[in-house]
Amino acid sequence: MTARTKDRDATTRRSFLGRLWVWLGGLVILEGIWITSAILRPRKPPATADRDEIVVAGPVDRFEAGTVTAFPAGKFYLSRMEDGGFLALSRRCTHLGCTVPWVAEEGRFICPCHASSFDIKGEVLSPPAPRALDIHPVRIENGVVKIDTATTVTRLAFAPSQVTRP
Repeated sequence: MTARTKDRDATTRRSFLGRLWVWLGGLVILEGIWITSAILRPRKPPATADRDEIVVAGPVDRFEAGTVTAFPAGKFYLSRMEDGGFLALSRRCTHLGCTVPWVAEEGRFICPCHASSFDIKGEVLSPPAPRALDIHPVRIENGVVKIDTATTVTRLAFAPSQVTRP
């Protein structure tokens, strides 16, 4: 092989690798643009069937006084107060939004993330949660309890006017 042939082969190899790096760099830039646009693009709201839904909980007699019933599909708890009134409490902790389970043995909601706890009315028993659990409007029509899960009412504390009575 002559020196001239070696230079031509080296140049061809070098130019191929140069083009390959440019092509790969272009792919990295396109992927970066795609990821950035995916992050900045507003999220689509949930399907309208989930947002504009009235959940039929059941007849008033189905719920005993002083109990809490979970409704996973609607993402809320239905609390029946000792006086017979109803509150539909959101499952989201008002501290950082963790799902708060009802612990029947202790008679309260306890957040697994940061140990906030709430009573059957959604009132804060122990911080760091800054306010009471949010609620959904409850209606009682013809002895049937219905909850409007499309509407969430933010509240600072419990007030007797928030309870729906049969």
